[in-house]
Parts: sequence; structure tokens; C-alpha cells
Amino acid sequence: MVNQGITVFGNNGSTFQHYYIQSLKYGLNDFYAIFIEVLKDEQVESMIVEPVITAGDFLNGFYLGTRQALTENYRNYRESISITIKEISSKMIGTLIVLFERAVGFYASLVNINAYDQPDVEAGNKAASKVIEIQKLILCFLKENSKQSFSFTEIANAIKHGQEFEWVFIICNHLSENSDHEIRKLFYDSPLESKYSSF
Repeated sequence: MVNQGITVFGNNGSTFQHYYIQSLKYGLNDFYAIFIEVLKDEQVESMIVEPVITAGDFLNGFYLGTRQALTENYRNYRESISITIKEISSKMIGTLIVLFERAVGFYASLVNINAYDQPDVEAGNKAASKVIEIQKLILCFLKENSKQSFSFTEIANAIKHGQEFEWVFIICNHLSENSDHEIRKLFYDSPLESKYSSF
């Protein structure tokens, strides 16, 4: 087993700068930041925020300022890479996706990981399929017994999924909040005592 890999997280512009940059600057130094600079701004009048200054100009300032903030203190120096693109287009977005896919595949080969064999992702997909199957059973059970209401534990036992009672509870809450499923939630003193019925 290889206990390493690339953790990818981030956001656009300066939206999450308050906590995100602080965590990069003063957290573990086990990463490098990638900045994607877009040269051409969107051409709309609402972009002008003050005379001769646009929102794109401010974003450019935040890009350069953030990059400097990560590198200015030797003790907390953080590595970064900048990728400059002319404009945002479907072709350019596709190119960036391919670039990062290739980078992950190449890195994986260096640390002897098969990046294209993902058993835990497959396990998640199988579990998600099981959730959908349980949801179908819940809907069928409640519609067949439409004149009655049931607690989530009663539903779990009735559909023979007593071991997944937590999933049944979460699924029933989801169903009751989406009217297209026609499931009603009857509230009691505690959410765990709530009952569900079809209408």
C-alpha cells in the first residue's frame, strides 16, 4: 500500500481567501498551489467597478497579491505554479482537464500507483446503487400501504433492510422533502419518532 497521493481542493477568485489562503500559508507544507490566470475578461458593462478599473482588473490584482502572499516569508514559503490562458472557452477548459488528468496519471506511475484502478470509487458506486434499490423498496412499500404511516425502523424491517436503518431514515427524509415522490412526513416530539406515509 502506498500512503501518499495528491489531494486536490480549491476555489475560484478570492471567494474563499479568508480561510483557504491562511490554511495554505500556515498549515502543512505538503502541496504546491496552481494559479490559473485568464488574460481576457468577460466584456460586459457590469464589469466596470470604478473609472478605468474592471472586476477583471481586481481579480488580476488578487491573483498577483495572493501569489506573493504565499511566497513572501521564507519560513512559510509555499511553492506555486501559474498557468496563463488567453480566455475561457470550451476548448481551453477541455485542455486544462486533459492536462490535469495526465499529470495525475504521470504522478501515480512515479509512486507505483495504478491511477485507473479505483476500488474505493467502485465500492461507493455499488453502495449508491444499493441506496437507489432501497429507495425503490421504500416507495413501493409506502404506496402499497398508503392509508398507514410507519416509522423508519418499521419501514426498514418491512422491506427486510433492518441493518441499513440509518440509510432508510436518510432516504425517507429525502423523499418527504421532494413532493414528486408523494411521501409525507408526520412530525412527532423527536425526528427519530417521525412517521412516513404515501399521499
